[in-house]
Amino acid sequence: MKKNHLLLAVFVMGGFTAFAQPGAAVSTTKETKLPPSKVDFDAFDSLTREVKEYRKNRLVSLVQFLSFAKEKNTIILDTRSAEMYNRKHIKGAVHLNFSDFTETNLRRLIPSPGTRILIYCNNNFADDQVTFATKSYSPRLSEQKKPITLALNIPTFINLYGYGYKNVYELSDLVSVFSGSIQFEGTDVLNQTSRKGASRVRSSAAR
Repeated sequence: MKKNHLLLAVFVMGGFTAFAQPGAAVSTTKETKLPPSKVDFDAFDSLTREVKEYRKNRLVSLVQFLSFAKEKNTIILDTRSAEMYNRKHIKGAVHLNFSDFTETNLRRLIPSPGTRILIYCNNNFADDQVTFATKSYSPRLSEQKKPITLALNIPTFINLYGYGYKNVYELSDLVSVFSGSIQFEGTDVLNQTSRKGASRVRSSAAR
């Protein structure tokens, strides 16, 4: 029994001595100090407050929007997803996905910061909840809050301004896509036109 105790003591002391020796493997975890992210909430908040006042005089009716669109040094910018743009957009609009906004991409698409930029988003159009689905949040009844609209126009305007494009005008009206007051193009429009054409042909053949 004493022999077993002695062996155990030798084993424990040997292990402790090996652990304490200089150069012995010791498990230590040091947190690497990384630089802070390039996210500045305070700067963005300041920019947002500045744009809020500036934007008030940059909201235009559909009539003014379409009138501006005919003038030189003016573009219509669609910042929705490429899929929704390809399916249906205002005729003549150019595309840059909002998530692809960088100084380089914007300068490539719009070389001059003085260019008049007309913007719109899903929340400007009614009666088409596929390609122009309204961006909003409807709180549950238990939350007792009003619905919140989450229009893409707002971050688009703020970011364009922040990137130095201040000649921005935003469509302020809600327009039915079937009103005929505005022209659209895209694959959905082509398909719809094709279906109408085919229907007319069948109708004529049946007479």
